[in-house]
Amino acid sequence: MQKWGSILIAAMLMVLPLTACEGEGTSGQTGAGQESQQATSRLDIVRNRGKLICGVEGGIPGFSYVDQNGKYSGIDIDICKAVAAALFDDLNAIEYRNLDSTERFTALNGGEVDMLSRNTTWTISRDTTVGLEFAPTTFYDGQGMMVRADSGVKSLEELQGKSICVEAGTTTELNLTDNLRQRNVEAETLTFQQADPAYAAYAEGRCDGMTSDKSQLLSRRSTLPNPGDHIILDVTMSKEPLGPVTKNNDSAWFDVVKWTTYALIEAEELGITQANVDDLKQNSDDPTIKRFLGVEGDLGEGLGLSNDFAYRVIKQVGNYGEVYDRNLGEKSQFKLPRGLNDLWTNGGLLYSPPFR
Repeated sequence: MQKWGSILIAAMLMVLPLTACEGEGTSGQTGAGQESQQATSRLDIVRNRGKLICGVEGGIPGFSYVDQNGKYSGIDIDICKAVAAALFDDLNAIEYRNLDSTERFTALNGGEVDMLSRNTTWTISRDTTVGLEFAPTTFYDGQGMMVRADSGVKSLEELQGKSICVEAGTTTELNLTDNLRQRNVEAETLTFQQADPAYAAYAEGRCDGMTSDKSQLLSRRSTLPNPGDHIILDVTMSKEPLGPVTKNNDSAWFDVVKWTTYALIEAEELGITQANVDDLKQNSDDPTIKRFLGVEGDLGEGLGLSNDFAYRVIKQVGNYGEVYDRNLGEKSQFKLPRGLNDLWTNGGLLYSPPFR
């Protein structure tokens, strides 16, 4: 009996090294799998392609708008340009895809576009079950309501028995339903798959109110035949943090979009502009600025980018304040105050983690 026990112990001791080797082999396979997964990151796909494919709306002046000559402009467009500048040192290395609200997430998850920069609201369901990854918020907004100035309507309650146009497949549609229920207001809701037909229906008088983000209402009002004939009610129905979006589970690509966006905000806080970025890169003794612009350190390498990626972005696109001013602020037709979209040092919500 003692002999068999000795044989059994000896056999177990022989198996242990084999088991240990098998564990190392499995770990090695996992590592190879991780490397394979990293090799198929969207970052590699975009770099190998040589251009960024950016999903946008295309019909909202100030955010993303394409004119009759095919030229794109707006704050969302400038986010796309910033990513292209960081990647290729060329803000024009972009192909834009106009997507309506019902097809944008399918296009992103299916790989038709690399990212969305399309007035998309960050919500828990989109961040989880829809499979999206939200980069920093680039515009803090809230849902509003536009009506005709001569309608006499001053509140949501006064839309009782009237009709409201809204774009389908948006947080706007759900927010409208919730707000009307809370106020016991019964109104007819007319939904449209795309924004253009919705605003056209409102302009034609087929609905009494038009609801969307306040910034979008302000922008779209400027395209109506007589903008002064329409007012935006003094009511905010929701929180709408808008920003760029990537597909989930691709941290390498998400980090590029995320830190490129943060670079716009950090540059404004550091006082770096298109006009002074070259001088600061050559002459600044501030270690924070030298690190940010890639004169010192290797911050870009951690992202798979050139160390001067932030310099490229600011040189070609400008900082967040410059982007805001030319599209929505004092240098635009809208003259929209910064408000929540100002730096945290000025009482706003914009805040970048340290570049170090």
